[in-house]
Parts: sequence; C-alpha cells; structure tokens
Amino acid sequence: MVSLKKIEPLSDAALEEVGFTWHTDEDGSKYVSDELVVLSHEEAEEYYKAANELYDMYVEAAEYVIKNDLFFELGIPFNLVEMIKKSWENDVHWHIYGRFDFSGGLDGKPIKLLEFNADTPTALFETAILQWALLKHNNLDEAAQFNNVYEAITNNFKRLITLFDDPNKFEEFYEGWKILFSSIEGNDEEEATTRRLQQMASDAGFATEFEFLQNVKFDDEGIYDINENKFEYWFKLYPWEDIAIDEPELATTLTNIIKNQEAIILNPAYTLLFQSKGMLKILYDLFPDSPYLLRSSFEPLEGIKQVEKPLFGREGANIKIIDENGSVIKETPGAYDNFNKVYQEYAELPKDERGNSYQAGIFFAYEACGAGFRRGREILDNMSKFVGHLLA
Repeated sequence: MVSLKKIEPLSDAALEEVGFTWHTDEDGSKYVSDELVVLSHEEAEEYYKAANELYDMYVEAAEYVIKNDLFFELGIPFNLVEMIKKSWENDVHWHIYGRFDFSGGLDGKPIKLLEFNADTPTALFETAILQWALLKHNNLDEAAQFNNVYEAITNNFKRLITLFDDPNKFEEFYEGWKILFSSIEGNDEEEATTRRLQQMASDAGFATEFEFLQNVKFDDEGIYDINENKFEYWFKLYPWEDIAIDEPELATTLTNIIKNQEAIILNPAYTLLFQSKGMLKILYDLFPDSPYLLRSSFEPLEGIKQVEKPLFGREGANIKIIDENGSVIKETPGAYDNFNKVYQEYAELPKDERGNSYQAGIFFAYEACGAGFRRGREILDNMSKFVGHLLA
C-alpha cells in the first residue's frame, strides 16, 4: 500500500505567481495533489540505481540499433535517420534531460521500466520546482526529497562545453556561445517549462534568448531568431517525430545544419531512438535477465496479460490492456493509433488505500536526479494528478 501524507495545497494564486498556470484540469479538479508519497531513503536509492543502469542499457541498445540499421523497426521516420547518426557520432550533441517511467519501487514491489520519455518529457516544472514549494509551504524539511533536478540540468548545460569533464570547469572553455529556446505559442505548460530550462542555462553561464517556434528562422547555414541573430545551440520543446511528419522541409534543413556543424540541437536527434517504445523490445532482446525489464515484443505475447502501446504516443493515449486470452479489457482513445505497436508484459502499479494507481517518474540528467509521481487509474492519462514526495 502506498503511504501518503496529507498537506495544505498551494493556492492557485501562489502557483500562478511562479508561472504554473495549468493547475486545474478540465473537470475542475486540481492537478497537483494535496498529498505526498512517503518515500524511504532505501526506495529512493533503488530508483536512482535503476535509472542509472537503464540509461547505460539504452546507450548500448541505441548503438546496436544504429549498427544493425533497425530504424524501421523502431518507427523512426526515414528523414531523421541521417541526423540521428550524425548526432550520435559526436559527443557535443549532449542529452540534456529525460524521464523514466517506472512501475513498482514502493511497498516492496520490484521496479520495472514502462518507458523512457527522452525527448520532450513533461512534469519537469512540477518535479524540479513545485515539490520544493510544497515542502516549504507546509513547514517540512525542504531537503527531505530525492530531487536535485534543477542543479543536475544546470550542470548538464555546462557539459555542453566541458563534455565528460567536471562541469565546474565551464568557465575555462566557454566562449560566449548562445542558446535559443523555443516552444509553441499558446501552450502555457510548454512555454513555462521551456523558460524554466532557459533559466537553468542562464544560471549555468550561457547567453540565452527565447523565441516562439513559429518565429524561428532556419537555413542550411544556421538557426536564427526573429531579428536574424544566429545561435550556436537551439533547444526546442517540440517532438522530433512531429518535425519529421509535419515539417519534412524543416527536417531536411536541420539535417543540413547538423552536417554543416552550424548548430547543435537539444535534445539531440538520437533521443528519438530512446523515445521510441520499440526500444523496449530491443532492450529485452539484449538484456533478458535484467530485473528492470518486462518481456516485450513487436508481436502479441502468448498467454500472458500485456499492454499494447503505439511506438510513439503520449498521455496514455491508444493504450490497450489485453488479458491472457488475447481479449482487450481496457483501452484509451487517442491520435496515435496509426503508429506500429509494441507489446509489453503487464506490470501492476502500486495503489493507495482508495485504489488509485501510482507511477514513478525519475528524471535523468547525466545521472538520476529526482522523483515525482503520477496518480490515476490503471491507465494513466492526461487526467492523472501530480503527487510530490517526502523522504522519511
């Protein structure tokens, strides 16, 4: 049973003051829970260990995919393959951050990987900022968290320059390079998240600017803001697969920019390999004895309860839970059903005394750096709630 601690929530006004405007869901319910998951130090350590080991496995699996030309199997659009290869070959294309989704880890249940949100993960603002605010608001020990997300991502921006060296050596190598940050106009959550990442990069020492994606200019020689200022780095909170499918001309131009070494794009194109749920099958093939992996296949699994997932999908859309006899017992609608599917052994999520399910989200930036939780039904969708945590 998931252990919870009741707290006084932050007011809507307080949330809006720090830029968090998506605090109320469509049905009028509050998105941020007035409870905290009570997490032991040992449980936090196990999440940390699992995320670190799995990231190393993802790196090995990505190398395997590239060497064996398995892009089609992972659903990778053909017009991104060259860019993925180019970004993978050079260490300067640094992965800034991602988020592992886990079942288990609470109440003695084993940690199992559900997926890796490596390109444009959500819940960054909630995990990095709101959890601290909730503890402070309730006069709890602000250090009683597995959460150094802000510092870890700030250091990862420094590693754009120092690479695998000590990020504190940033000033020795930095030459005044600039980062342009972009999101889609009209999406408050994405804009606030992007601007928070911009602040992290500014704290790291970069010169930064923000420009809505529709105002950014591109040609084979670089990336520019609306005033024609050229940038050496561009962070876009916009999925790579959407660029490939909806903006094929832009995909071609970005490939040329990478080939010409005119700019570095964050997160790198190779994170689309990590993002594809087809990697669950590759990982299981390569590491069948890993305690963190669930049996996965591109074909329905015989005789076991399983989950069908589109290779690229978000917010629990187009998910099916299938029983041992092959019958669909639960499913969700969505816009991703045209993608190929992967089938993953079912793992039951930990529950509280009211029957709510909990999924751990573990952020990764060079190493595992913070935990947050989503609460909802058996299939967590865009009506699930964010639940902070307290180490005890």
